[in-house]
Amino acid sequence: MTAESGASLLLVGCGKMGGAMLDGWLAAGTASRVVVVDRAGLPQSVAGDARVTPATGADSLPDGFVPDVIVLAVKPQVMEDALPSYRALVRPGTVFLSIAAGKTIAYFERLLGEGAVVVRSMPNTPAAIGRGMTVAVPNSRVSAAQRDLSDRLLRAVGDVAWVDDEGLLDPVTAVSGSGPAYVFFLVEAMAKAGEAAGLPAGLAMRLARATVSGAGALLDASPQQEAADLRKAVTSPNGTTQAALEVLMADDGLQPVMTAAIAAATRRSRELAG
Repeated sequence: MTAESGASLLLVGCGKMGGAMLDGWLAAGTASRVVVVDRAGLPQSVAGDARVTPATGADSLPDGFVPDVIVLAVKPQVMEDALPSYRALVRPGTVFLSIAAGKTIAYFERLLGEGAVVVRSMPNTPAAIGRGMTVAVPNSRVSAAQRDLSDRLLRAVGDVAWVDDEGLLDPVTAVSGSGPAYVFFLVEAMAKAGEAAGLPAGLAMRLARATVSGAGALLDASPQQEAADLRKAVTSPNGTTQAALEVLMADDGLQPVMTAAIAAATRRSRELAG
């Protein structure tokens, strides 16, 4: 592979996440050729693109096709059945890049063989609209060039951070992997509280959705400002926001609840990985 030609990729699984990544690779020119293995066939968004070829499995790949990266985007519960057939593709020049939650590097090395070059990553659901947050960890066989290529592939759906300690992916899963659900629940809670204060249900939900998404956009547009600074900018002394924050920031307020929630998700991530 050269920077000019793009990478040769095998995408195993092309659901929402895999499809979003595929669209991003093609738009950015990161991929020169992608073979897609998915029961549903190719997504409509890439129909007719000469760079994309469908396949039914590891035994039906085009003759002479040697991928630079095999992206594993199938659901974690079917990985055990799907992965062994790709063992024949293990080679030093091919990276297995997983976006499957809860599947460890040791798991992939067991199913593929200890010679496998593996990058384990944990994206989150906003990746489906190109606004994801992914954390990745390589095994010892990943070269600097392979890590760089994996980084570019993952950046097709959002921001990327790398860690060397795989154990950090458990709290990563708890914070960013599961995190969108916490934000959606915040919207639900705000809307219900608005109803309790007298707002019509539809208006309360509209206000909550717009406020949370708008605040997130403001946070994203203010990379030099801490979240605490943005909070303080909204908070007038002795005003309505301060009255609410005195409840949320009390010793028995939101922080201890969130700390307990992240701890519970971290424990469960470790249980699943084990």
